[in-house]
Amino acid sequence: MSAPIYEFAKTYSQSGISRFHMPGHKGRHFHGMEALDLTEIRGADYLFEASGVIAESEAQTAKLFGAQKTLYSTEGSSLCIKTMLAIADRCRADHSKRMLVIAPRNVHKAFINACILLDIEVCWVYPAVRSRSLCSSGVTADDIARAMEKCTRKADAVYITSPDYLGFIADIREISKVCKGAGVPLIVDDAHGAYLKFLENDTHPMTLGADLCCDSAHKTLPCYTGGAFLHISKDAPAGYAECAKLMMSLFASTSPSYLIMESLDLCSDYLLNGYSSDLAVCVKRTALCKKRLNDMGWKTVGEEKCKLTVAAGECGISGDELGDKLRSYSIEPEYTDPDFVVLMTTPFNSEEDYTKLEHALSEIPVSGGRAAEFDEIPSAVVRMPIRQAALSPARTVPVDEAEGCICGMTVTSCQPSVPIAVSGEEMTADIIKILKRYGVFSVSVL
Repeated sequence: MSAPIYEFAKTYSQSGISRFHMPGHKGRHFHGMEALDLTEIRGADYLFEASGVIAESEAQTAKLFGAQKTLYSTEGSSLCIKTMLAIADRCRADHSKRMLVIAPRNVHKAFINACILLDIEVCWVYPAVRSRSLCSSGVTADDIARAMEKCTRKADAVYITSPDYLGFIADIREISKVCKGAGVPLIVDDAHGAYLKFLENDTHPMTLGADLCCDSAHKTLPCYTGGAFLHISKDAPAGYAECAKLMMSLFASTSPSYLIMESLDLCSDYLLNGYSSDLAVCVKRTALCKKRLNDMGWKTVGEEKCKLTVAAGECGISGDELGDKLRSYSIEPEYTDPDFVVLMTTPFNSEEDYTKLEHALSEIPVSGGRAAEFDEIPSAVVRMPIRQAALSPARTVPVDEAEGCICGMTVTSCQPSVPIAVSGEEMTADIIKILKRYGVFSVSVL
């Protein structure tokens, strides 16, 4: 086994040392995991100035992903997203203007929060073929190239979410070529795609040309909630690796969870020893399940190998209603909305899980689709910088009274936290319609 953080914690838990240090449980049984829950004692290293067991574990993970440097996060990809943008901001050549980032609309709320904190200007990309879902963008390399031409000045970074929440995967290799040709760093939110590196055909962003990317290891790998990786490419611009820990420490807790770090550590060992073969079995079984669902008349979408996304709206039932029906069979989806049901698989799903799902969907009738309630996500009407709007005094009003107002705090649906209206944008009739469709009935406005 090569899991230095875990091995240190285990040895310490068995040492008989009297713990006159944090945490308050002192390693005594209360929840059941206290013995391995440590703080920054001698030998345990410190996440943001790592030089011992944490540094060793991070280096092992970086090697696995082909990265110049990998940082552990105990606060999910949300921390990594803010960190990646801060790295790109610090290392850009011209600081005479606000940082400008090109991004499709299906960003996570953490991206917007970073824009507020770092005062970033966003040039939104609206693909030639627009998505009918908040969760997906369908952005292409050509869309990014056109956005670069339309921007009033050269962008400081391009930011992509791939895979997206529905399981669609952008062509990172081609987008990377466009970015490299323009001398613009590429940042990828790969929160749902940590496993892509270990497929038979490696399609991880680090392999395909991203300069920075984050993986929510806890989403698809056997890690505790909050465990994530931030990867820095070997070809990343100068200074990225050197300032990464400092930038992460600006946003992070000074008390990172050792239990989460230990889970990342053990996960790294598993990735090195046996995960690829387990993943291959999962991919094969997920593909079989997808085929069986399609044969029943259910339409599945997306390219992800370990995600089953049912386009319920095209099968005569709302995604939310289908989700409720699945719950009656003791099946809990990852996500539902009016159009889709998202189900995620990993090697830790049992054969019983698959057969239960197949049985449930065989008993739920499929019929003709229904018309979408709106054609596409409309273009934003920007009235004020994101930071200025978010930090200005605001009032909360019913959505029906918000038309014509400026959005105060960014509005997202609970999952997957993709913004419907961003701070500083005008609340149009189309936006209000979408807000109500996703169950948002009051908003913060200026």
